[in-house]
Amino acid sequence: MAEWPINDTVSKVFPLYSRANVGEIFPDPISPLNASAGFQHNLEPGWRDAFVACKVWDHDLYDATVDYNILPAFGSYLYINMSLMRLFGVRVPGMSPEAVDLQYFGDMPGIPSYESEKRDFDENPEFAERAGAWLVEEVIGATGLPEYDADRQDVVRIRADRPDMTTLTDQQLRERITSFDYILRPLFKHHIEASLKSGVGLGAVAQIAAAVGRPELALTLVGGIGDVDSTGPSKRMWTLSRTAQDPAVTAVFDEGVPGLYDRLAASTDPAVTAFRADLDAFLSDWAFRGPAEWEIRAQTWGVKPELALATVDRMRQVGDDEAPEGKGAIRSEEREAAASVVRQLLAEDPETSAQFEATLAAAALWLRGRERARTTAAMVIHEIRLPARELGRRGVEAGALDSVEQIFMLFADELDAYLSDPSAFTDIVREREKSYRALFDVKPPFVVSGEVPPLEDWPLRAGAAGAALAAGETLVGVSGCTGTARGIARVLTTPDDPSALEPGEILIAPITDPSWTPLFVAASAVVVDVGAPFSHAAIVSREIGIPCIVSATDATKRIPNGALVEVDGTTGAVTVLEI
Repeated sequence: MAEWPINDTVSKVFPLYSRANVGEIFPDPISPLNASAGFQHNLEPGWRDAFVACKVWDHDLYDATVDYNILPAFGSYLYINMSLMRLFGVRVPGMSPEAVDLQYFGDMPGIPSYESEKRDFDENPEFAERAGAWLVEEVIGATGLPEYDADRQDVVRIRADRPDMTTLTDQQLRERITSFDYILRPLFKHHIEASLKSGVGLGAVAQIAAAVGRPELALTLVGGIGDVDSTGPSKRMWTLSRTAQDPAVTAVFDEGVPGLYDRLAASTDPAVTAFRADLDAFLSDWAFRGPAEWEIRAQTWGVKPELALATVDRMRQVGDDEAPEGKGAIRSEEREAAASVVRQLLAEDPETSAQFEATLAAAALWLRGRERARTTAAMVIHEIRLPARELGRRGVEAGALDSVEQIFMLFADELDAYLSDPSAFTDIVREREKSYRALFDVKPPFVVSGEVPPLEDWPLRAGAAGAALAAGETLVGVSGCTGTARGIARVLTTPDDPSALEPGEILIAPITDPSWTPLFVAASAVVVDVGAPFSHAAIVSREIGIPCIVSATDATKRIPNGALVEVDGTTGAVTVLEI
């Protein structure tokens, strides 16, 4: 049994960690079962494999004194090892630790510099040569995503062969929970490989744009690339929102989101029945999507359909001119126009021109690959979620658990003992759940350098941030997607209640994962507290076609909810115009 709350060991060799990027998919503490049977248990070895596959080092580099070199949990919050990411930047030709910081982690003022932690063995000509060959052959030279397509096909088969959970014995459910290691480790390896490759591609495109004197075109060049999995639900929801404008369907929606799914099911009106059939098909395809979807304890759209319906409810009030495909087409045209500008500037330099075409194609390819792998992994995580929830449901029925979600308070190595005597764990999971919920109230350190502050010293989330902005004041972050927009600032801390976001408003969020994506359709711009040009909010904004600012520190606390603001996605500035 692991320590609870989970506090992994800090590496003495690679001592710098950050919540940036990982906070996008795990804004909340990780549950015991997900740490030991699902996400952390598989992503750590998959990530190790990915670094080795990128030829930057071999497995013997990792610190043997710690179990989680790359993805430890401190106070049950996950962190990414920045030291190793920076080392990747050192050994890949054309990259640097500073470029890695900006691309993957965003603006983090006050963090220790790379020079302050530099190790004697960091610069290694042999590995730099190997990484250079990897860059040419596997990043720039790639022309497709066959491994990622094969992964998707394998997972589609797993979903198609899924048994009815209610027909399985307790032991079969328990075995299914821990049966997906064989596919999750390579899935996560591919996801991290694509993440590293797309980061290199973005960096190379930015370098060329800067070299020709047009650095502002860098993000435009990687927008509107199309075929990005994370935008799939938005397009399907948009279609549902148009169907929902039928008078009979509208009447059901107008009664409110609570109980909406059941009311749709109870209606015999032909238009409502047809809508419900389309909705069920959508939920079947995207059942795994939802807030913090890589957390098996999370309630996804399949578990709680009202989460998706609330977003459809917002979308149905948006005009047809806000269609995501239309915005995406505009962004694609802007991308082609920016590429034409660079091509003209490189017309007399055929070597650099060829390099530009190759890096531009690679950046788009690996951004698609990253989102493809991320979505495929989420599908498998859902296959762990379902048997666990059924086991939890039976625990509630037997009186051993107070709620289905308490099953996620068990560690994987406790499942057999739980099945032997569920009641023996009643008090244990109650206490763990109590402490788990308490973890939501504290603010984990954004950066850990060498030593983790004691959990009892972590500040409460309700603590004061900087002073709220007054009219005329500006908060500056990092550009995630170019363009400008004016609108009412709508501060949301969770995507669970999209009803608060009116069409045309500017979404101010702490961080976003794929479950936030459909809200981007209604928003005129997005501003997030943390993130980087490589983060989810930036990638999706570039596809949806709206301005985006990331690394706008404490934006959710400093930008007054309801204020009129202007977002300049090119400069990274958000200005309060009126309170």
